[in-house]
Amino acid sequence: MDSSIIIEKSVIILVVFGITMLMAMYSTLAERKVAAWLQDRVGPNRAGKGGLLQPLADGLKLFAKEEFEPDTPNRFLFFTGPAIAMTTALMTSAVIPWGDRFHLFGKDIILQATDIDVALLYLIGVMSIGVYGIMIGGWASNNKFSLIGAVRAASQMISYEVAMGLSLIALLMMTGTLSLREISAQQSGMNWNVFYQPLSFLIFLICAFAETNRTPFDLAECETELIGGYHTEYSSMKMGFYLFAEYANMFISSTILAVLFFGGYNYPGMSWAVENWGVNLANILGIVALFVKICGFIFLYMWVRWTIPRFRYDQLMHLGWRVLIPLSIVNIIITGIVMLRAEIAIYLGF
Repeated sequence: MDSSIIIEKSVIILVVFGITMLMAMYSTLAERKVAAWLQDRVGPNRAGKGGLLQPLADGLKLFAKEEFEPDTPNRFLFFTGPAIAMTTALMTSAVIPWGDRFHLFGKDIILQATDIDVALLYLIGVMSIGVYGIMIGGWASNNKFSLIGAVRAASQMISYEVAMGLSLIALLMMTGTLSLREISAQQSGMNWNVFYQPLSFLIFLICAFAETNRTPFDLAECETELIGGYHTEYSSMKMGFYLFAEYANMFISSTILAVLFFGGYNYPGMSWAVENWGVNLANILGIVALFVKICGFIFLYMWVRWTIPRFRYDQLMHLGWRVLIPLSIVNIIITGIVMLRAEIAIYLGF
């Protein structure tokens, strides 16, 4: 492989890793600021101007806290759990197109770590592995509350992954590709998929809340029943890995929603900007447009958390198996009928 390509991809990977960690870190501050705004209070405002250094203070606190381990025969798995959760959260960013391209040093640089034809399957596969981090950590903690939280998380993720996968089938039938770059390219201007597949978007959004264990689906760490849930026995940075993984997953799932249904890096007038302002400036604006959409979804996650109470567990499972899955199947059937009618109309020359 050409050394310049290796350097190019290495830089992109480092930048994406840095941005993901930075977004996860400052999402903790945004979470508390949004909560304070919704509840008419101040929020963090002591560490740095407006509380901007609060995430750094929290990180130092986690590093400095005492490290303790429960009396467990599964010490290796106890350490492995948070590592799996963090690794899978970061792996999902590899196939996301953060922009179209930059023209630098006489060549086009694609703003994506890797472009594979089955990127969407890769995303679903990696996201489904994330449940092992929670399940292994809860089981290895040798604590019944942690185990119950882990079992809850595993059953809820499996339930909602079925509906999530089915919701994407209708989108794939319409786009005809599993490549995230191609899906983004098809949504130039305001030709967003959400206008053609609103039900698919709604189902995917609900499942994304469940996949990231966010309220109202945070039954895996329900304080009133399970103390702290699956990470009760964790401390210091092992606990920090679980918390960071949740916010990294929230950032990545917001990115996936923006790419699949809201055009990704596309914005109205992008082709005009490329012709008149040049590729680089037009794609800088594209990256800004993508992050505006991402921040909108992150705000939605936080808004829902601080306004809606969590479901009972039977309500959560009922919604997943008896509402979302049938709706996804109906959406597939409707999409198939509409596409078939369109094909017949084209064949008959209507």
